[in-house]
Amino acid sequence: SCLSGLFWLIFTVCGYDCIFLHVCCGLDAVKVKLQTYVADSGLVLVAEFVSALVSRSKKVIKLVPEYLLKKRKAYQAIKATQAKLALLEKRKISKGKPLKFKRLEDFLKDSHKHHRDETRIKRAEHRPRAPLPPAKNRLAFAIRIREIKGVSPKVMKMVQMLRLRKIFSGAFVKINKTSVAMMKILEPYVAWGFPNLKSVRELILKRGQTRVGRRRVPLTDNTFIEQHMGKQGIICLEDLIHEIYSVGKGFRVANNFLLPFRLSVARHAARDKAGLLKDLGNPGFRGADINSIIRQLN
Repeated sequence: SCLSGLFWLIFTVCGYDCIFLHVCCGLDAVKVKLQTYVADSGLVLVAEFVSALVSRSKKVIKLVPEYLLKKRKAYQAIKATQAKLALLEKRKISKGKPLKFKRLEDFLKDSHKHHRDETRIKRAEHRPRAPLPPAKNRLAFAIRIREIKGVSPKVMKMVQMLRLRKIFSGAFVKINKTSVAMMKILEPYVAWGFPNLKSVRELILKRGQTRVGRRRVPLTDNTFIEQHMGKQGIICLEDLIHEIYSVGKGFRVANNFLLPFRLSVARHAARDKAGLLKDLGNPGFRGADINSIIRQLN
């Protein structure tokens, strides 16, 4: 109502000029304009009315005193220190992880497995090396389908080199004399064979991941792939799939760029482990049958 009264008063006294000033420049410009009219016509009441409206339109921001801000900051610091001390006391009182009891039978089982691995590796060293597969099969895919508790240090080292630290994890391997010898050492624990293009494509598109810092990042953005693999001529997922399947010059860099594939397990695995292992078959060289295992676990 005050604002409408002001417009009516401005229009009555000054005409369209003050309304234009109010729209473009604000109330201060209107006040200056009206003061000139007041000086000419002596309208003191109009000037006082406009001054009151201008003072009401200006909002006053309440400032917090400095001593009060310091007091709040000190109080927050005290509360944070108290919470930290309470957490430390709680950790001291808590018992922590319970002790794991291991039976004597488990020690004997691990010892027998360790001895069996050592004997098997020594015997394999005296046997003639297996011939390399045909030149067309230059790419292999290895999946760990057995537990490795209690194995010999040499077997554990091979598992770490192939990055198969978790069960039902898989990785691509370039076929050469060294890799075939490694597969022979890991034969009781790993199933491996030659994947086709369809299996390679499905694995990378569905479960392809890389590591950025400490995070696992899925490969869904071609721009991200170009930033990290552009020097190798790989700018998209299709280039990455082609480089892996064809085992090109940048295979080692591309394979290290990919994290080991975490394959899924059937729901009945927890209840019927023997049934799952029966479905997967025996570890060792599986040839082209590795594609059926990939379909089953992917």
